[in-house]
Amino acid sequence: MTDTHKKILFRYYSDLLEDTVVETMWAEVIDLEKGYFKLDNIPFFGPLIATDDIFYAEYDEDEERLVYKKTIETSGNSIVQVIILEKGFDKEIIREKLKAVNCESEGMNETLFAVEVIREVDYSVVKSILNEYVDLSIIDFGEPCLSEKHRADLMKN
Repeated sequence: MTDTHKKILFRYYSDLLEDTVVETMWAEVIDLEKGYFKLDNIPFFGPLIATDDIFYAEYDEDEERLVYKKTIETSGNSIVQVIILEKGFDKEIIREKLKAVNCESEGMNETLFAVEVIREVDYSVVKSILNEYVDLSIIDFGEPCLSEKHRADLMKN
């Protein structure tokens, strides 16, 4: 995995945690000399980057590793954070519904998971699934990285 992928450190302010966060994520090496990588992880805490986005990272002497610097090209994918508000609710129920509309997710713990919405998915369908649970006070969700394509999906309905 380390020949084709590298672990990259991301440092950013998380609205979810209301604090600066450090998160390491796997990225596919696009051009190591130029420092170009493609994100291969679903971010948890809400940096302004989504899976398959191309970004620039450089080696940081203090961190002793590659550190994200800026996004170069967006993929059109989006990231949504979901937090379970109802005690004892099985988050897998929602994750399965999202998977049925082609949205992968990664759970962080019992109450938090991040969802990858790929470009080809109509975001209005995803949002209606999430809003169904918001209306029942089961979840709340954030849209830290919503692509232009997915914003457009919401406008046409």
